[in-house]
Amino acid sequence: MSYVASRLAVVKPSASMAASQAAKALAATGVDVIDLGLGEPDFPTPAHVIEAAHRAALAGDTLYTPAAGTVALRRAVADKFRRENGLDYTDADIVVTNGAKQIIFNALLATLDQGDQAILPAPYFVSYPEMVKLLGGVPVMPQCAAADGFRLTPAVLEAAITPRTKWLFLNMPGNPSGAVYSREQLQALGEVLARHPQVLVLSDEIYEHIIFDGREFVSFGQACPELRDRTLIVNGVAKAYAMTGWRVGYAAGPAPLIKAMTTVQSQSVTSVAAPMQAAALAALTGPQEGVAAFREAFQRRRDLVVRGVEGIEGLTLPPPEGAFYAYIGCAALIGRRTPDGKLLADDAAVSDYLLAQAHVSSVPGSAYGLSPFFRISTATSDEILTEAIARIGRAVAALEPAEELA
Repeated sequence: MSYVASRLAVVKPSASMAASQAAKALAATGVDVIDLGLGEPDFPTPAHVIEAAHRAALAGDTLYTPAAGTVALRRAVADKFRRENGLDYTDADIVVTNGAKQIIFNALLATLDQGDQAILPAPYFVSYPEMVKLLGGVPVMPQCAAADGFRLTPAVLEAAITPRTKWLFLNMPGNPSGAVYSREQLQALGEVLARHPQVLVLSDEIYEHIIFDGREFVSFGQACPELRDRTLIVNGVAKAYAMTGWRVGYAAGPAPLIKAMTTVQSQSVTSVAAPMQAAALAALTGPQEGVAAFREAFQRRRDLVVRGVEGIEGLTLPPPEGAFYAYIGCAALIGRRTPDGKLLADDAAVSDYLLAQAHVSSVPGSAYGLSPFFRISTATSDEILTEAIARIGRAVAALEPAEELA
């Protein structure tokens, strides 16, 4: 007897979670493992945010809230979009959820019919295709080459669209690549989308504030206002405010879509916990100095990793433009053998080797739809990153050159 629904047969567990679990299992045997599989800020949540949740709970703010979120938080989200992105939304255009991933899940559940397609430019966040498949959709995953900065081009987008296309996902800065789109690049994609009115746009902007080298962040909604009635902007407090465990995401979009997503939420989790919403409100309306300080630290760590990888023959790393990951090219390692004779046939084998030999956890590029790469999180201390890169360098140097293979 099977207790598992047939629809789960096509869904894989999170690759980043699996990498982290493998690292934890090895560490449990006494090995000193550096786990760079999961991406979350290593900074503490700002004190005023924690205090706001505490005060709310002590004041009795522990009951159900409206399914879409408290009015105060939705108004603060609207103010954020107006202030930072030049976008004008009302309460009815906004929903608050248990993390940004739930926004995506709710949106797909509210809109996908069996066989509808979602374009997920690769490399993509590992959960995108699994959510699409779970809800009866078909992932379409065009590859975005490193030569194009891992960005979707208008030609590649045009070729991917079919009459069954329901969604295009954009993620900027991108996980795992760190890719950022300029206003002009987004407008060029918008020109393609204008010819295909059936396509909705999900713009995942959760890493908005983690952007490097003085780049300007441009929201898709700001670049392409003519597509407002079919654009859903996804964001949240997890990354910018070091609040991954608080689980508060928010989205803005056309009122009919937000209403449908709210219906899904009301019949599933009801709402986000009231003290967590109070914390998110404090994050959005309180002091913002921490956001800039976090960004400066993440750029310093980015630079450290880029310099380190430059010194490892066989690895490549174009400087990520945002987020806190390094998507490291390892094409030159494919075909080499480990010191104990195992062939590195693909990037999954490279990640396995780095865990076994260097005791550094990473996620293979195949999990993100674009190989051969592996992703490490740079959201940890300079000292840990320095040691991790040194270990990776020694492990790569220990490989037998491909040309020596029989």
